[in-house]
Amino acid sequence: MTGSDRLRKPLVPDLEAAEYRAAHHLETDMIYEYRVYRCLPGRLPALLKRFENHTIKIWERHGIKQAGFWTVLIGDGNHDLHYLIAWESLADREKKWTTFQADPAWIAARADSERDGPILANVTSSLLTPTAFSSVK
Repeated sequence: MTGSDRLRKPLVPDLEAAEYRAAHHLETDMIYEYRVYRCLPGRLPALLKRFENHTIKIWERHGIKQAGFWTVLIGDGNHDLHYLIAWESLADREKKWTTFQADPAWIAARADSERDGPILANVTSSLLTPTAFSSVK
């Protein structure tokens, strides 16, 4: 089998999607959102301050559960903030994230933190689901 043949093969050819999800406990596992905020040069401290002083408190009011925050110690991305949010389901994410984005306290905190100019150059987001052998579920 060549590399291109492997790319064309379905990942789970013998299982229906629902059977696959049930077999791998995907209905009960948390969904983790991995987000990377790439800051403009010199603006990471403003982003960290916004999270520490405002964003986390607003998230708590909306039931948004952070699973960790990281900055780069060694390697590429010394202007980046990496973090994980734990969601009960896609519907949980949609409801809570939409409500958070519309929260006047969040809108004011974001505007205040950007008085000296924009903070973010780029944001990426991936929704992750634990593997069967993951220690994190």
